[in-house]
Amino acid sequence: MKDKSFAKKPTENKSNVDRSIVVGLDIGTTKIACFVGVKNEHGKIEIISMGKSKSLGVKKGVVWNIQQTIDSIEKAIEDTQKNVKEGNLVLKHVVVGIAGQHIRSMQNRGSYSRTDLSREISKEDIKAFINDMYGLVMNPGEEIITVIPQEYNVDGELGIKDPIGMAGSRMEANFHIITGQVSNVKNIYNCVQRAGLEIDDVILEPIASADAVLNEEEKEAGIVLVDIGGGTTDVAIFHEGIIRHTAVIPYGGNVITQDIRKGCKILERHAENLKVNFGSAVAKKSSENEVVCIPGLKGQQSKEITFKTLAHIIESRMTEIILLVKQQIDNSGYADEIIGGIVITGGGSKLKHLTQLFDFKTGMSSRIGYPCEHLANENNQDLLSPMYSTGIGLVLKGFEKGNQMRIVNSKEQDEGTEERGKFFSKVLDGVKNFFVDEEEEDEDENGKEKKN
Repeated sequence: MKDKSFAKKPTENKSNVDRSIVVGLDIGTTKIACFVGVKNEHGKIEIISMGKSKSLGVKKGVVWNIQQTIDSIEKAIEDTQKNVKEGNLVLKHVVVGIAGQHIRSMQNRGSYSRTDLSREISKEDIKAFINDMYGLVMNPGEEIITVIPQEYNVDGELGIKDPIGMAGSRMEANFHIITGQVSNVKNIYNCVQRAGLEIDDVILEPIASADAVLNEEEKEAGIVLVDIGGGTTDVAIFHEGIIRHTAVIPYGGNVITQDIRKGCKILERHAENLKVNFGSAVAKKSSENEVVCIPGLKGQQSKEITFKTLAHIIESRMTEIILLVKQQIDNSGYADEIIGGIVITGGGSKLKHLTQLFDFKTGMSSRIGYPCEHLANENNQDLLSPMYSTGIGLVLKGFEKGNQMRIVNSKEQDEGTEERGKFFSKVLDGVKNFFVDEEEEDEDENGKEKKN
């Protein structure tokens, strides 16, 4: 049954005609979720509609079946569209999250010399500096997805977070650069496009999740965000308000389900139900006397599985994932700077006693992160599930980067289609080279005239 609690109209400001929306599309391994958000008069985000579908064509964050992924995206969009109570609003432009085992991050230091010293450093200078970083030579088959500036150095002045408005001739900066396999990113883009949508921006999923569950004070103090999804576990480390390290671990909730399936010799759907309803991350918290009965196959007896046996299987795999997270923390060089501890989010964070296992294995305090930091729907418990952190974070990022689409009535929608098409014609700089049509490339190289 569909949850109609998202179908309500948002709180009125002056007129819905003046409001803007952002659509976040989370393409995950277990689910594809879509969120439509508006910003209220207090600057908080209100989710006015959401929809989801089972993700059938994605494994470990990578598209394995194009048509199944397209079908899943269409179902999620259709579900979301049905719940939108904004007149004739049509969902077209989306902010998409990206993760997967092909994602890699690196640090790089760059420099940029300004030619016009009569004016102050502007947004255009910063944009040109960042665009220069997209020209770095990557490994074969890899492309830069996102370039995130960390700290700037202007004419020898160190530790500047925002140099706009300063005078200076030479800028240097440390950049956090995120790369991915060209084919994998292109597959995501193609699936979204063939589902009738257009991508306004592509955001690394742990960065989106961090926006949804962390506040600025935590990012300033130093904190680790661990997003446990179905196919991967994403890690993002912040210090002094700056993202310092990201990583994607190729294990998530699905591998725990497979461990239960193999260990207990049961069907996958039964293993998933066991994990969700009776699973614990700490075996000693479970009892040998408590059992759950799993129906057998035709002609076979039912199976009885103790809670402790189930917990041992889960704890073993979760320990492996946690140790890989700890390895990333140590590799980042910020292990001693993390004051805020670890925040765990994502669907996998719903396991019982998970924070106790994190505390014991890492020696750091941990808590579960709920996507309520900047959300107006703070009383909607269904929406505030950790499994929706990425999707809500994508909406937040869309507003931060100016990827809004104005809500219009039916008349304005008919008249304004062309203008909105122009407004949303931009494509993410970091992935634009992924999607250049090969035929047009060949024609450009040979100096041929393009066909109309």
